[in-house]
Amino acid sequence: MLDESLLDTPEGLADADRRGLLRGAAEAGARVRTAVRHATEAGVADLKPDGRPRAVLIAGPGAAATHTADLLGTLAGPGSPVTRLAPTGVAPAAGALRWELPGWAGSVDLLLIATPDGTEPSLSLLAEQAYRRGCSVVAVAPARTPLAEAVNGAHGLFVPMATTPYDQEEPLAASSPGVFWALFTPLLALLDRLGLLGAAPEDLEKVADRLDHIAERCGPAIVTYSNPAKTLAAELADALPVVWTEGSSAGPAGRRFAAALAELAGRPALVAELPEALAAHSALLAGPLAASADPDDFFRDRVEETPAMHARVVLLRDRPIGGLTAAPSARDLALSHDTPISELEPEEGGELETLAELIAITDFAAVYLSLASRA
Repeated sequence: MLDESLLDTPEGLADADRRGLLRGAAEAGARVRTAVRHATEAGVADLKPDGRPRAVLIAGPGAAATHTADLLGTLAGPGSPVTRLAPTGVAPAAGALRWELPGWAGSVDLLLIATPDGTEPSLSLLAEQAYRRGCSVVAVAPARTPLAEAVNGAHGLFVPMATTPYDQEEPLAASSPGVFWALFTPLLALLDRLGLLGAAPEDLEKVADRLDHIAERCGPAIVTYSNPAKTLAAELADALPVVWTEGSSAGPAGRRFAAALAELAGRPALVAELPEALAAHSALLAGPLAASADPDDFFRDRVEETPAMHARVVLLRDRPIGGLTAAPSARDLALSHDTPISELEPEEGGELETLAELIAITDFAAVYLSLASRA
């Protein structure tokens, strides 16, 4: 159940926020600026690349590395394929995870390591292995960690992760907004320098400004009826989120939202891209999860019953209304099955700005759903 009264009680939200999730979401813009400064000080802007790498490999633990690889791959396109190296191991602990370079990796490839920990022995070994193979190595991780030493020893480029004092107070959630932007931003600046995508310093400043704007709109002091993130959290209180995305960069944003709902709020979610989502989820919306589905007596006493979970479509779009779009068909399908629909579409701006807005609002929504949920 969701304690909706808590959503409009900033003090209560602060007391419940033991992992600093709201602070991480609110400070995302500042984290981007700090990360850009760290990347500049590390020498990213001074790099003189010989050409595009054949492939970009990304290694790191948890959802932050997964989302970073997903977004970088989408933004970079097919010019230099971006592949995440999935770890193996018996547990998701720093000492238990193992990463290996693919057999074909060599001197024309680039290895990126992104981790909020930096103590993983296998990542240090991976940096050394990449050096022996001739791969270029760049890492973003906390300063003064074993990984920092390993990357420097492998003649790679190390960028200190943008951190805050409260990061050490509680274990960091992999889907934390602060962790994501601290890892993602330096790699954006790097791939811009390599010519794989457009993320010039002025573009990243616009991203930071957009994140600040969303923090003002979605902060804990803004009441639910005028706060898009709190509104979305309240709408998903007893629902199964069915996240539909339209537009290339909205896809990774939707997948990040589904992962954040699972990790932060303990909520399952389904995600698919339009127009294929209409066929993939049509039977689901027509089944027992539809809002109109109730096989028992409508007039029975439900006071003592746990509310049934029904689907709610969340439509994320990164393109303006108009032109070639499946959004009208999506609305028709949802409403034909009495399934409510929530829509998020960013204000006008560049691709990185609109992407940042979708991520920021859904991050805030996942955090609010986490803090206001109770057994």
